[in-house]
Amino acid sequence: MPKNVYIHIPFCKGKCKYCSFISYNKPEFLTGYIYSLLKEITENYRGEQINTLYLGGGTPSLVPADLIKKIIKKFNYSNGCEITLEINPDDSSLNYLKQLNDIGINRLSIGSQTFDNDILRIIGRRHNSDQIYNTVTDAKKAGFKNISLDFIYGLPNQTITKIESDIKNFLNLDIQHISTYGLKIEEESIWGKNPPDNIPNDDMQADMYEIINSYLEKNEFKRYEISNFAKAGYESRHNLNYWNNSEYYGFGVAAHGYIDGVRYYNTSNLENYINNPVKHEYGHFLTEQERLEEDIFLGFRKTTGINISEINNKYTIDFNKKYKNVLAKYKDYLVKTENGYALNIKGILVSNLILAEFL
Repeated sequence: MPKNVYIHIPFCKGKCKYCSFISYNKPEFLTGYIYSLLKEITENYRGEQINTLYLGGGTPSLVPADLIKKIIKKFNYSNGCEITLEINPDDSSLNYLKQLNDIGINRLSIGSQTFDNDILRIIGRRHNSDQIYNTVTDAKKAGFKNISLDFIYGLPNQTITKIESDIKNFLNLDIQHISTYGLKIEEESIWGKNPPDNIPNDDMQADMYEIINSYLEKNEFKRYEISNFAKAGYESRHNLNYWNNSEYYGFGVAAHGYIDGVRYYNTSNLENYINNPVKHEYGHFLTEQERLEEDIFLGFRKTTGINISEINNKYTIDFNKKYKNVLAKYKDYLVKTENGYALNIKGILVSNLILAEFL
């Protein structure tokens, strides 16, 4: 039974050069899109009490608060439901943040990426470092107590010194959560066709990740997933639902969902979605082997790792026997936990290679 909801808001003022997400600079479609989104929710939401709601994009902070309120009112909520909205520093104001807080948004994910103004310009962001500080300050004034910032490493012209400066800036903001992402240039992005110069190589990115990990864990942040760090009690419950391989609704253009054993996604064509928001473009019922592989792949992203007793009972297998060769091959990259296995820091740096062997 899905108790978590993802909603995609596909509007942006412009495309960042590294971005491969589905988004459009078509503000004239925004209001019509929201009403089609409401129709999709009405037709497909089954009324469960939900534990998390996440509005991502695109740039959800381009949507007026009164329209976000219409979306939020469509759902039934459990006590303490986590309701997150992604926001860009150049879209925020104290008044808008107060409106968000008033309608029930209780967690913000701020697309900061870096505090280096030269690099922000290179990657196509519209904000500067001062706007990051102002957004966090205004968010606190508006009443938000659960604030996350995004941090990308491996960007053009980034050095270890610049990474250390960024981390100190993040820590000075006194926030609760940091998501760190190594730059990956996807084919669908602007840089996919014309990659930039001066990108740190894989070894340098690995060094950056280790430095970020070391700094944050010395300053109250605990890594609970490969890319995510939180102060105690502020882990993203919505994202943990993904990594626990639990079901969830996906609403909106290009949104993915997982319900009743079926993974599905919606059309990526904005006009087609607005005209017919109810019909999923694709659905696939997962086989038992596919579900097992997903449990392993997603479970290893968490620092707690995988629980082999749960996996053995769920799939009637002997995990240690079935994956004996893989476990032996990568024993130096794994940690034996109380319940199973987790990746150590060396394993995280080559996680894609290791996880491919379980598939």
